[in-house]
Amino acid sequence: MGIFEVMESGVQTYARSFPVVFNKAQGAWLTDKSGKRYLDFLAGAGTLNYGHNHPVLKEALIDYIQADGITHGLDMHTSAKGAFLTALQDIILKPRGLDHVAQFTGPTGTNAVEAAMKLARKVTGRDNIVAFTNGFHGVSLGALAATGNQHHRGGAGTVLANVTRLPYDGYPGAGEDSLLLFETMLNDNSSGLDKPAAVLFEVVQGEGGLNVASMDWLKKLQSICRQHDILMIVDDIQAGCGRTGTFFSFEPAGIKPDIITLSKSLSGYGLPFALVLIRPDLDQWEPGEHNGTFRGNNHAFVTARRALEIFWQDDEFASAVRAKGELLTARLQRLVERHPSLFVKVKGRGMMQGIKCRDGDIADAITTKAFERGLVIETAGPDDEVVKCLCPLIISEQDLKQGLDWLEEAINDTAGERLGKAS
Repeated sequence: MGIFEVMESGVQTYARSFPVVFNKAQGAWLTDKSGKRYLDFLAGAGTLNYGHNHPVLKEALIDYIQADGITHGLDMHTSAKGAFLTALQDIILKPRGLDHVAQFTGPTGTNAVEAAMKLARKVTGRDNIVAFTNGFHGVSLGALAATGNQHHRGGAGTVLANVTRLPYDGYPGAGEDSLLLFETMLNDNSSGLDKPAAVLFEVVQGEGGLNVASMDWLKKLQSICRQHDILMIVDDIQAGCGRTGTFFSFEPAGIKPDIITLSKSLSGYGLPFALVLIRPDLDQWEPGEHNGTFRGNNHAFVTARRALEIFWQDDEFASAVRAKGELLTARLQRLVERHPSLFVKVKGRGMMQGIKCRDGDIADAITTKAFERGLVIETAGPDDEVVKCLCPLIISEQDLKQGLDWLEEAINDTAGERLGKAS
């Protein structure tokens, strides 16, 4: 561990929670240098929906490299890019009635969000963006302005401007209809709300604590945006690529966003890759207006195409994800009912669920004890109070149950310790 302590910045986070040196990974399992195996309920914060080193994706990537396929090509045309775009159009977009064009940004999700916000402002000529409480959209300055978390915002060192924050669905104190405030302010010339270029939101808020927007809320938000000529940007970076049981998290609501951002599991293999999907009439960029040296990762094109072909040609994979999500819900709900002194409720949707603890200390104790057993699992929420299950979607039912067993043991130990202290 010495080299990491000497050379690496104090900004690192996950390494503090999981202080071992990982050496290998396959499927839903990680192995450290000593040979100990860990079940991965973190999955690269949602980057490894198809697990570590999926054999078919690995074979495609190795074959491409051995054939001297293009590694880096700026935004030039390559066979790998063409094959990915064809798969994206035929397997994902057309069947869902989407005709969006693809913009390849720098390889991080936050860069995709930056591009989406910039384009919305360029097209509409308006500066303001509406974002929502507990939203997380990245930590570069533009995306950070739309991010709610004060810890991350505190790292900016400057003013974060041109974003209006409104209550997300179910936000405490917002009432039954949290969009009523938005609609009222838009219709009131003295509300002080500058008409926004766009609304930017997650259908399931990952880092914000697994808050879920209802289908009715999503439909009403779209209706408001259409009525007032405001663009809808869905940040599907963590909730997309099948995490909620459909490829896009917004599909069950029947809405059609104007702009969609994707990253994380898009490559299928953990490779850096980000994409903005844009309604064609909004694609008003001048050449090079938003560019970057690493826009379009050809190795990621290869694995992303194969992931679409393997998992998304029909509903079989998505159906299996939904079934595992139901199993996860049932197990987590049982834990909440058994330990009312520790927990508030189950949160999330599909394979993006967790348990809200009564405070962050409880969540931290549980995840620490889980790691001691061999379960890599993190927390989320404004006070890190949500224990968040984000395992690979390809996890077997047996491994999913094993991970949940370890989680239950960690919870039982935590409950026992707290009971002992109380007595």
